[in-house]
Amino acid sequence: MGTLSGPPQDSGSKTRLEHQILALPIPLAGMSLAASGCRLAIGLDGHRAAVSLVLGFPLAGARAEELRTAIGEVVAAHGCELSSLDIAIRIAAHAVQPGVDILPAIRNVIAVGSGKGGVGKSTTAVNLALALAGEGARVGLLDADVYGPSVPTMLGLSGRPDSPDGKMIEPMRAFGIEAMSIGLMVESDTPMIWRGPMATSALTQLLTQTLWGGPDGSGLDYLIVDLPPGTGDIQLTLAQKIPVAGAVIVTTPQEVATLDARKALKMFEKVQVPVLGLIENMAVHVCSQCGHAEHLFGAGGAQRMAAQYGVPLLGSLPLQIGIREQGDAGIPIVAAQPGSMAADCYRQAAIHMAAVLAGRPRSAMPIASSLLGG
Repeated sequence: MGTLSGPPQDSGSKTRLEHQILALPIPLAGMSLAASGCRLAIGLDGHRAAVSLVLGFPLAGARAEELRTAIGEVVAAHGCELSSLDIAIRIAAHAVQPGVDILPAIRNVIAVGSGKGGVGKSTTAVNLALALAGEGARVGLLDADVYGPSVPTMLGLSGRPDSPDGKMIEPMRAFGIEAMSIGLMVESDTPMIWRGPMATSALTQLLTQTLWGGPDGSGLDYLIVDLPPGTGDIQLTLAQKIPVAGAVIVTTPQEVATLDARKALKMFEKVQVPVLGLIENMAVHVCSQCGHAEHLFGAGGAQRMAAQYGVPLLGSLPLQIGIREQGDAGIPIVAAQPGSMAADCYRQAAIHMAAVLAGRPRSAMPIASSLLGG
């Protein structure tokens, strides 16, 4: 390597380098490192730079390498040699709605909702959970759609969960995540003919009586909650009794779907649950035979809604037969075809979602938990 020449780097130079690194986009997320609230430390020794970066969201594989390369290029353009680069992942617990205590084994509960059924909410929730796990996070998935539980089918789960003491329930595991669903407690063709209070009681029990986080006490970084469609009792129970760090709204592009998605968004706003963003499902269909792309449900509906309400559009997902086939087969597309375009779309939405959450205020934690790096 050639010898770098020029005057030693001063404090102003260090500040400029910090700003340039923090302005870098997060791979796939469409937002800057600064917006995610990451922590950056730079040590300059002449023309040698040691960079330490702490991310509050998971990032692994090609995405992490892309970020490393980008940081190296910024340092080189600044006239420095990168002597060391350390990127650490520390996912913190984030603030929840007022008057609700955080759960000890779960850092962040993220609700995935929709204003109406049929927009692919459950498929999206499952693949988001798998995408987060694939980036290195500890993830659980709670099927809160007690009237139409589909998570067991999508994850290929069957049988009853174990209960070591007759009170608490062991979550089932598939593809690197923990999962729990009322569908694991009843026969697959048994209808849930429950009134609101019984349904909400079932949801609360599934959440609080499941041994989330494993026996080592490490806990979950994220619990993705697949809500039933609409704005009824279960959604209100989630908002009033369960600590939710953020919500994601799934919609399709057409106006009739975004009208109902607006209601779900406003509901979360009224109960002081922050909306992390929108996910547009079935945005475009690409013919598997000829490659022709067509917007069967219209184009730009979620983008317009996101702009109207000032929330991010986290991602747009394709209408693709493989997504449906893999869900029916019990091997979701992110697990079955991780290198596919569809899996990349889910991965983009998951990283963007986690990065938006990372930029939000952290929860107030006891000093002991803070010292342990919770």
